[in-house]
Amino acid sequence: MEDTHSVAMLMDSTNSKIQQLQKAFEELENHRTVTLNLKWKQLEEHLYGLEKSLKTRFIELEDQEREFESKTMESQVLLQKREAVVKAKEQASLLRLQEKRDAALVCISSALGKRKARTSEGNEPRISKQKLPDCKATQNNADSIISSDSVSLISYPEMVKLCAEMNPKSLHQFISDNRKNLNILRRELPYALKAADSPATLVLDSLAGFYCGDVPNADGKKDANLLGLRRTCIMLMECLSILLTDPNLVSDSDFLSEDVKEKAKEIAAEWKPKLDAIDAETSNGNSLEAHAFLQLIATFDIASNFSQEDISRYLPMVSRRRQAAVLCRSLGFIQNMPGLIEVLIKSGRHIDALNLSYAFELTEKFSPVSLLKSYMNEATKTSPLVEVGNSHPAAQTDVNDRELTALKTVIKCIEERKLDNLYPLEPLQTRVIELEKVKTEKQKETEPAKPQPKRPRANGLGCGHRVPNSTADKTYYNRVAERCPHYMYAYPPPPNESICSPLMGTAGYNLSHHGNYFGNGYQYQQAAYLH
Repeated sequence: MEDTHSVAMLMDSTNSKIQQLQKAFEELENHRTVTLNLKWKQLEEHLYGLEKSLKTRFIELEDQEREFESKTMESQVLLQKREAVVKAKEQASLLRLQEKRDAALVCISSALGKRKARTSEGNEPRISKQKLPDCKATQNNADSIISSDSVSLISYPEMVKLCAEMNPKSLHQFISDNRKNLNILRRELPYALKAADSPATLVLDSLAGFYCGDVPNADGKKDANLLGLRRTCIMLMECLSILLTDPNLVSDSDFLSEDVKEKAKEIAAEWKPKLDAIDAETSNGNSLEAHAFLQLIATFDIASNFSQEDISRYLPMVSRRRQAAVLCRSLGFIQNMPGLIEVLIKSGRHIDALNLSYAFELTEKFSPVSLLKSYMNEATKTSPLVEVGNSHPAAQTDVNDRELTALKTVIKCIEERKLDNLYPLEPLQTRVIELEKVKTEKQKETEPAKPQPKRPRANGLGCGHRVPNSTADKTYYNRVAERCPHYMYAYPPPPNESICSPLMGTAGYNLSHHGNYFGNGYQYQQAAYLH
């Protein structure tokens, strides 16, 4: 502000200096020996012009300074508000964390107390049909498991018995036979596994035959039984993970021992080369083999025995499966999720990237609408082989089918994520109707025309009636009358030379080889035999 005041004082003193300069100029004019080519009027106009421009520029600078000061004050106020909000959130998070910690300690201490009480009484822990304790699953994959407070009775006591007997083969068969009630099985498996002497050992034993070692060159993608076995193995490992992380279910004997971990490491080391041989692109984000491997190392806590690079390479192979987010959290890949999402985007799996961005709250960095639009652009991109005027109808049909599938997928995502305000549905739905109409018309064009059956000749000449090839033909020709029966002439026409004699023709249903004539030469029709 002092500099501004000094500048203003200097500008105010301009008039006095101009007057002084005028006096000096008049004194110079008095000296006849000096010739001045510059007139005073011109010099005065130039000086006043400079003064005016300086004042204008000075006013502009003052306005800019005031604007800058106001913006600075607003920014400081906004920053103070944000700091207060962040501090409040941090405090609330600390309080919630402390509450969860206290609750976990209470659950653990109560479980240990119950365990000691049962041990002192000499009673073995067992699964009963009474109401199971109310528990809240701590892992996110418990979202697919119905909460235990709704389980009042064990629906499948046979499954509990098989787990208590440590019989993995029969357990596999039982789950396969009751697969129609998979949700109930998934809900009760953690409690059934608790009946086993060693749930972890039972689950490891159930993994035998995952790669069908006794059947060489077995193709898991074509063998429905092998696919069912692999899905059951994955479900057993997921349920074991729930058992190990639920404080109301876990007991001292359920914790993973070093022997169990060593056995799990051996199985993982055996699976890894077979998993490396699988093409990641062909899996399309839905690989059961990769899912089983990642679930194995997550459930038995042996991920540290494998490189982060290998695990990062396997995660895109399961991006389409519903447990992908749970596996990423269990394996400690939360910080690496932006990189994984970028890999999925580059490989064209925009829908998988969208789901993971929502699961890990990264929608600000990866815009859902941008991902959906990029997915549509990739789906509608025309192949170089399909060019205008030089495209095969089948190739164009494939392009339309791909676009139709992409449109339905995008519409489903918009409805599930409630993005219709950002991405209108009406143009997409209109395009779906157009493509379905084109598809229906193409199907009508490609359908072969039904052949019309030939009618029998009714004049009794030539080779006689056509012998039908099936019972349906016989019924048709015998039951349906002719629309335009031939007129019977008084005298039969002479046989055509190009046609063999009726005497050598093939007999009809019940026609004589010599024809049917009255004595006066009139031909009559004999009633056909109804089959």
